[in-house]
Amino acid sequence: MEYFRGKAKLEKALAASGLSHAILRPTVLFGREDILVNNIAWTLRKLPVFGVFGDGQYRVQPIHVDDLARLAVELGQGSENIMVNANGPETFTYRQMVEMIRDELNIKCQVIRVPSRLAHVIGSVVGKIVGDVTITWDEILALRNELLYADTQPTGKIKLTDYVREHADELGQHYHSEVARRLDRDRAYV
Repeated sequence: MEYFRGKAKLEKALAASGLSHAILRPTVLFGREDILVNNIAWTLRKLPVFGVFGDGQYRVQPIHVDDLARLAVELGQGSENIMVNANGPETFTYRQMVEMIRDELNIKCQVIRVPSRLAHVIGSVVGKIVGDVTITWDEILALRNELLYADTQPTGKIKLTDYVREHADELGQHYHSEVARRLDRDRAYV
């Protein structure tokens, strides 16, 4: 959870700086070039089973990158010191989100419960195969602790369900590597 502790420290430092600020707290992003939703679709396309961590009943509220950008521009034009949860208009359990993606893509992959520790090991093995870090223990904990959910009014308008339906032909056709993006941003986005 070092990632989230780091974000909290940065938010505190910014608020204490005296500078005018708008802090956005996005839940989970989706859209062109996204990693999570695309790689869930890729896994559903490539494997006969998809394991959700534990019961999969933890909530997520995906927000489209265009909604996040719009919100950043709107808040950046103001002078009010504000902290806003950037969350999408749909709330899913993680399992529901995976099953929705599977169903919209018309894939015959079974979604099963997997103990979190085993899922982390399996994710590490898949990561070695694709040359990436597919899931970290901190990411599993963040999901299970509902850190990708905000109990506030949605700030986004674009629905993940509509996005998946509109991009069904391309979503998950290719694996998107987090590591490759960090090492060579230009080539990773081609």
